[in-house]
Amino acid sequence: MTTSTYDVIVIGAGPAGENAAQYAIADSDRTAVLIESELVGGECSYWACMPSKALLKPGHVLAAAQAMPGVREALGSANLDAKAVLERRDSFTHNHNDESQVHWAENTGIDVLRGSARLTGVRTVEVDGRTLTARDAVVIATGTSAAIPNTPGLADALPWTSRDVTNMHEIPQRVLVIGGGVVACEAATWLLSLGVSELTMVVRGDRLLASAEPFAGDRVADALRAHGARILFGANVTQVRRADPEARGEGCLHGGEVSVEVADERLTVDEIIVATGRKPRSHALGLDAVGLEPGRYLDVDDQLTVRGVDGDWLYAVGDINGRSPLTHMGKYQARVCGDVIAARAQGLPLDHPRCTARADHGEVPQVVFTDPEVAWVGRTEKAARSDGFTVATVELDIAVAGSSLDRDDYSGRAKLVVDTASDTLLGATFVGPDVGELVHAATIAVVGKVPLDALWHAVPAYPTVSEVWLRLLEQYRRAPLSSRR
Repeated sequence: MTTSTYDVIVIGAGPAGENAAQYAIADSDRTAVLIESELVGGECSYWACMPSKALLKPGHVLAAAQAMPGVREALGSANLDAKAVLERRDSFTHNHNDESQVHWAENTGIDVLRGSARLTGVRTVEVDGRTLTARDAVVIATGTSAAIPNTPGLADALPWTSRDVTNMHEIPQRVLVIGGGVVACEAATWLLSLGVSELTMVVRGDRLLASAEPFAGDRVADALRAHGARILFGANVTQVRRADPEARGEGCLHGGEVSVEVADERLTVDEIIVATGRKPRSHALGLDAVGLEPGRYLDVDDQLTVRGVDGDWLYAVGDINGRSPLTHMGKYQARVCGDVIAARAQGLPLDHPRCTARADHGEVPQVVFTDPEVAWVGRTEKAARSDGFTVATVELDIAVAGSSLDRDDYSGRAKLVVDTASDTLLGATFVGPDVGELVHAATIAVVGKVPLDALWHAVPAYPTVSEVWLRLLEQYRRAPLSSRR
């Protein structure tokens, strides 16, 4: 690579960075470069979404099979083959070989440069001593990393973070999970399915998945307990001591036994998993060179332009801007960002709907791949009321022909949050097996602001789990026709 001037420079080659580069140069002769200090494909491909879902799916399949008469008898008391599960996971992460991702970038017309990048001025980036200049835009897509609480002895004990537990090569038998969010709940789910004998969760709050509807966290907690987990709510780890801590590599046990003090109790475990939040990867980006404070999330407008920097040339997409830390939302932002960069490069107005990010303002879908799954979009009831909406809610168990045919032990629940002023959905939550496949219909209804009277004519196929939509609408349809005119 000899080029030092590009139209677009993207720092961070995860899914958000890849999409931003692709959309910024699409159908043009503009040039772009992706700068990556680790693996092209980023956190999602190697340490988050892909390996975690690969670890979770076998447990879901086994549970569904064991709930089906005729299959259950054939399986007997079968357990997962942990070695085969880990091998399948490694096939999805390509054993941390990013060659295929690099080929994709190059075939798309995007250069790839490996190294650590930092801003040195307006549209100027330094990569390990080499200076690059952008004609149109610099996009920051460096994401976040796991945050380790300042608990006495915790950092010295070399605990596992999300990267270790998704890429584990050894399965600890006694595990302490600190946290009650998505990472903590999903990790606890696959660890139990792979045969961990003792698993304790220490949760500072009073329920799991605090950002979801309360019944969602309750059902996940009940399921984890049924599989052997112990959950300590309203608790904090106060002291950690580890015998012979040793950094033995990602996903390997980092030393001897760990002694953990939680309130008045002392636990002994083989490994600690810290899942207490993330921090922005912005310390080493040279943000001070353009008047920004290092180590912070980057505040952006709805064109993903970084606020506080003149000239509309610096953008931030994905987790680094703190708007919605989900891969699919980072890719969404990147598509908007790429279109904005392309429009500005051509001197076009930004009045096209594709040039404004709106979905991460109350229209975000999310799936938690626990057992049961949790899927929701938009606002919870609490969030809707906090935002000033007058709402009505509908909540019921998922008990339709499709769910009973799906598996004998099907147990699920659904809830709609309705804006009574417009009679449209503000949010929807589903809990149950495979409900992640229900959430996109809800997303369309929320984003499209579809009136519930119109949804009445969206007839669910019989017999599917989607028939729960009919039951929800039936329950909401309380007022007589005469009063709704």
